[in-house]
Amino acid sequence: MIQVTNSLVAKAKRMMILAGCAAAAVLGVALVASHTVAHAASAPMDQNAVAPLVALDNAVEAVAARVTPAVVSVSVASKPNTRVVVIDRDIEGGPEGPDGAGDGPGGPGVPPAPDQGSQKRQFRFFSFGPNGPMGGMPDMPGMPDMPNIPGMPGMQGQTPHVERGVGSGVIVSPDGYIVTNNHVVDGANEIQVTLNDRRVFPGKLVGRDELNDLAVIKIDAKNLPSIAWGDSTKMKPGQTVLAFGSPFGYFQFSVTRGIVSAVDRPNPYSDDARKPGDFIQTDAAINPGNSGGPLVNAQGELIGISTFIISNSGSFAGAGFAIPSQIVKSSTDAIIKDGTVHHGFLGISMNDVTPENAGFFNLSDSTGAIVSQVTGDSPAAKAGIKQGDVLREINGKKMVNGSAVQVLISQTAPGTTVDLGIIRDGKAQTLKVTVGEMKSITATVTAKRTGTENRGKLGISVDSVNEQNRRQYRIPAEVNGAVVEQVRPGSPADDAGLTTGNVVIEVNRKAIADAESFVDTVKAAPDGKDILLLVWSRGGTTYRVVHTAVAGADGKM
Repeated sequence: MIQVTNSLVAKAKRMMILAGCAAAAVLGVALVASHTVAHAASAPMDQNAVAPLVALDNAVEAVAARVTPAVVSVSVASKPNTRVVVIDRDIEGGPEGPDGAGDGPGGPGVPPAPDQGSQKRQFRFFSFGPNGPMGGMPDMPGMPDMPNIPGMPGMQGQTPHVERGVGSGVIVSPDGYIVTNNHVVDGANEIQVTLNDRRVFPGKLVGRDELNDLAVIKIDAKNLPSIAWGDSTKMKPGQTVLAFGSPFGYFQFSVTRGIVSAVDRPNPYSDDARKPGDFIQTDAAINPGNSGGPLVNAQGELIGISTFIISNSGSFAGAGFAIPSQIVKSSTDAIIKDGTVHHGFLGISMNDVTPENAGFFNLSDSTGAIVSQVTGDSPAAKAGIKQGDVLREINGKKMVNGSAVQVLISQTAPGTTVDLGIIRDGKAQTLKVTVGEMKSITATVTAKRTGTENRGKLGISVDSVNEQNRRQYRIPAEVNGAVVEQVRPGSPADDAGLTTGNVVIEVNRKAIADAESFVDTVKAAPDGKDILLLVWSRGGTTYRVVHTAVAGADGKM
């Protein structure tokens, strides 16, 4: 080492020693000071000063103690690929649909994805079904039955032979009826319910409301703690709410506190634009596993069922959404009574009236829903409803927006005649409409194999081309048929190169009009024989040969 360097090192050492002594002295003074401060701060605060906080804590504790015994953890097991669960869809361009109320990218009230440098931030819609981000994973020491958690590295397991998922639910009657989300139990072969007192019961699916993402299950037990119904229509932004459930499927019977961030939120993005909105938005923490859990008001009454979040990561980001009790109770009562729910249907697409468009329809205020399309031969068409009509009232009840119309009509029994108050060309009119029944929009191609496993003949689920998916997948106006919604990995369709967003135009040289005709044509094809599909994709139209025998789809459609 050269002399200059030795000198610098020696000086540096001396400086370090001096600095160390000075630091020790300062630290000693700090310790004495902190000791003095600690003694000064040890006296309890004046009770009058903290009384409001103590009262709030006591109130929240009382509500939590009242509600928690009625909260359950719902575990499900299913064979892989027995269902389609819509998860993790980018929110961009939530379009209108029959009885829908689209209002631009992301739907009304959902912010557009802001630019951050060269990267475009994506807001994502997460509903946590057993086949989604909550999919099963192998046991971990100290954390049994822990499901996959998005964004946590090293915690992704191999695809199991039996898929497992965990959600939440709430007991609504002492004789064992439990409400949860449809996506929690969808496709489940087994349902297991764990009560707050750690008793475990097998659950039986009573019925489902796919439109509203609700399900009712039943356990064989009596005198159970249950929760009282609240009135979600009375909830206002700023009111305190508590969310209960099993976040990440492991931390059972958790409670979080927040406020009502907003009410009457429309469906931000959905596989079916006809699904009503009217969601309660809250900043109470909701995570994977909270799906199906109760959202309660300050009185401990059920005012919503947690159903999805909007997040970049799939975990809590301050924007959780709950199905309002106004919808939940109606569906629950129908399921308990009849095992199913029959939803009303008009056959229209709608836009909300806004300050920007109200003047074009000669409206004095920005309430109501503008009819943007009328489906041919629908109840609305038969009643004389026209494009450009503005729906303002139903049976004398004011309709503030499209969501209000959707909720009321979907809860109206098919066959019921209602009075629609409309404004047409600035003039008020009343039309009588006999409400029809909403049918399922999605047709899933499935085949039953020997045993209990269900497998698709082609391995895809399809939907009819409509305004929503046409906009989503940028399908040209001249292209019609059946849109591929999901492709099972390793299936004949996967081998043939089909992907989500493709449109099947022909099957075996026969034109396909919609999802139903696709299903019928595929079903009619001989078992084990190749199927010729004419498929549109963004690159153009091509013929694809699907070898159905490859996946062993040896059953009937």
